[in-house]
Amino acid sequence: MHRDAGVRLKVRRWLPPLVWAGVILFVTSIPGSAVPRQLAPYDKVVHFSVYGLFAVLLSRDLSQVTSRWRAAFIAIAIAVAFGAADEWHQGFIPGRSTDPADWRADSIGAAGGALLFALFSRIRPTRTTNAQ
Repeated sequence: MHRDAGVRLKVRRWLPPLVWAGVILFVTSIPGSAVPRQLAPYDKVVHFSVYGLFAVLLSRDLSQVTSRWRAAFIAIAIAVAFGAADEWHQGFIPGRSTDPADWRADSIGAAGGALLFALFSRIRPTRTTNAQ
């Protein structure tokens, strides 16, 4: 039986960004009293890095179905929206709060990660399959 040779989304390709989103939600659900105080000076760097990686993972998968630049912009939109939802969610966690500055760091990190991916990713040759 011949399968359509068109672009298909593969679940396993989407596992890294989905797992990373789960890690973000898990960590941000930890009550504030359990968060190490030593992280406080690096808070914005952590936000920037976590969302930068999230956007790279999203861009990588989205670039399989669209151009790398379009993938980057879609990844930024998804990561920024996810960051806003996560900041809102933190308002319900004891000892945590919603902080627009954290969301700004999330958004800047997402933009940086996605744009770096778009700039430095190689253009992949189009795969051709032999129809049988």
